[in-house]
Amino acid sequence: MRHGKGRVLVSVREHAWLTTEAVAPSLDRAQVSESAFDHLCRLSETFSRGGARLAQVEGRRSLKLDGFVGVVQTPCGTVLEIVPKHHAIGGSLGEARALLCKLIKSMLDLPTRNVGQAPLQLFDAPLSEWVMSRFLAELDSVVKRGLRFDYHRVEEELPFLRGQLNLKAQLQQPPGKGHRFHVRHDVYLPDRAENRLLRLALDKVRRATQQPESWRLAQELSFRLAEVPLSNKVADDFRAWGQDRLMAHYRGVKPWCELILNQHMPMAVAGDHQGMSLLFPMEKLFERFVARWLRSSLAPGVDMRTPARSKSLAEHQGRPIFRLEPDIYVANGQQRWVLDTKWKLLDATNRAEKYGLSQSDFYQLFAYGQKYLDGKGRMALIYPRTEVFQLPLDRFEFGGGLSLEVLPFDLDQERLLGAERLGLPHRTVRLAGAATLNDESEQLERCLSHAI
Repeated sequence: MRHGKGRVLVSVREHAWLTTEAVAPSLDRAQVSESAFDHLCRLSETFSRGGARLAQVEGRRSLKLDGFVGVVQTPCGTVLEIVPKHHAIGGSLGEARALLCKLIKSMLDLPTRNVGQAPLQLFDAPLSEWVMSRFLAELDSVVKRGLRFDYHRVEEELPFLRGQLNLKAQLQQPPGKGHRFHVRHDVYLPDRAENRLLRLALDKVRRATQQPESWRLAQELSFRLAEVPLSNKVADDFRAWGQDRLMAHYRGVKPWCELILNQHMPMAVAGDHQGMSLLFPMEKLFERFVARWLRSSLAPGVDMRTPARSKSLAEHQGRPIFRLEPDIYVANGQQRWVLDTKWKLLDATNRAEKYGLSQSDFYQLFAYGQKYLDGKGRMALIYPRTEVFQLPLDRFEFGGGLSLEVLPFDLDQERLLGAERLGLPHRTVRLAGAATLNDESEQLERCLSHAI
């Protein structure tokens, strides 16, 4: 599929096969050019040196993608879009794109009011174009409300007096230039750390976008930010980003700017060629989405840590070794819970293959239970809900009062099925309108069951 001038869009799901041979295209198998294949192999080697795996290369013609999602643009112009595989059977590209956008919004910790399903489903373009369009919309809002300016001290030589005379430099003025004045004065300029970063991100978007609407808006904003220099110290400028109330209207654009300048996820990659590549480990996106949902569902005052890092598997020479880090740890008074998320598609109908569960995961949860719950309490493994995993599995007992629930999380409805088994302290829901006590209790019960 063509995507803009000279670019080819290839859309697949995670764990898909890519080959240089001719194949019938699908979300699980696709053909790429030899130059794109070579670029992906080099990129995979870079990931391997960093302790991750982007793909598993099979010979010289095929590779299998791993658990990363996002967009990779190769120097030859191939745009590889990798979307989540959250359906065991079927699933459309539009649904997967919408899910990925929702997960990224949650990762950026954007307000709930900004998360709308309709705009996501109508946006039929790769992830990078969606990210760039959101950045441009937020930047346009900032520019319309007004850029923040700062005073900058300037020392220069002028034919007239302005500001303060630099007496030392003036006395050193050579003969014949007595009519020139060395002065110091303040200039009110938009040269701030925030504006420099926005200008750098805008310049990257303007060169990368293939959407006509985004390109036109980027050109217009470039004229508006023409006085702002590009940031040449990205990390330092992000640390200097202002947090005072006068910078409140900049808050919406900051996460998109961080995303475009590759400051959010350690596996985001930026190519040297024109274009934008963004890759995210899918298990981290899922973990953060579930953690954010759970935090909003718990009662106020409940302690929740993501992840917990207070326990280790053993001690060696008086020091802890092999730190244990469950994804989610919840404590409410004397009650404690450990929850771990796994981005893997289970099959609740396949008892012979243990539903697809991993024995190493059970060892891991058993260790969490011994160290964080003192060997007694309730734990949960949370997996994405699919057509073949729609209800919680029967409880797993470790003995001694330690048990484990395996629960499905519905990403479409945003709810954890079987959460009532854990007995977590959830928020109280207030109901508007008059009702009898019995009706109110029934409504409350339905509302809570939907919330969890």
